[in-house]
Amino acid sequence: MSVANEVAAAAARNDYAGVLARVPYAQFIGMECERFGDELVFRLPPKKSNLGNPMLPALHGGVISGFMEMAASVQLMVMMQVTRVPRIVDFSVDYLRAGYAREAYCECKITRQGRRVANVSISAWQTNRKQPIATARAHFLLD
Repeated sequence: MSVANEVAAAAARNDYAGVLARVPYAQFIGMECERFGDELVFRLPPKKSNLGNPMLPALHGGVISGFMEMAASVQLMVMMQVTRVPRIVDFSVDYLRAGYAREAYCECKITRQGRRVANVSISAWQTNRKQPIATARAHFLLD
């Protein structure tokens, strides 16, 4: 099944496991996605292999940013019904506080979408959506 067909089928079923299963990194970190109305919320369950500092224990910064980048890509694919995976042009992340070894969540907002480029803002949190552990901005090239 093509990416476009997989995304369309996932949106119809409201089950994005098949889309995330196509991405090895999303599988590796255990990423999940649920839709609530027009909003997608991404979930990163606690996993020992996602830790960067076992003494705290805290999530690895690369896992947090990879989780956020992957969420932005999936958000674009689902909301814009693109036929190809969008290519990342630029990604900038701000780490605001430690991400501890517990569930993390992420939401994305498409801030600007043109014919060739889309900008996405991403926020990741754990216990309180108003206290993000990281925020990011991503720019994608749409084919």
